[in-house]
Amino acid sequence: MLITQRRPQAFMPLKWEFPGGKVEPGESDAQALRREIQEELGVAVTVGKEFMGLVHRYPDFDVDFHVYRCEIPASESPRRIAVQDFRWVELAELSGFDFPPADQPTIQKLLE
Repeated sequence: MLITQRRPQAFMPLKWEFPGGKVEPGESDAQALRREIQEELGVAVTVGKEFMGLVHRYPDFDVDFHVYRCEIPASESPRRIAVQDFRWVELAELSGFDFPPADQPTIQKLLE
């Protein structure tokens, strides 16, 4: 799995997360995911089926969170463009990284 680390100046700095971001007006979830990964990591992805969705409530806002299975072509290599770092990890390694609370249900479901 590919995970990314937030930049030091970001909300919840240096926490690890699944790549993605905000959906802009007029975009589908898949379009936003492709755009965000291109902007953050410089790679084109194929967005597959939705794995899960949830709404996570933080004290000041809610996150409508959708997780998709994606593939990066073998010819593409991620780069640190708009992230602090990225890693390829095995499922069993996810619990060793500091993720935001909104990511915890996804991690739990992946580990099941």
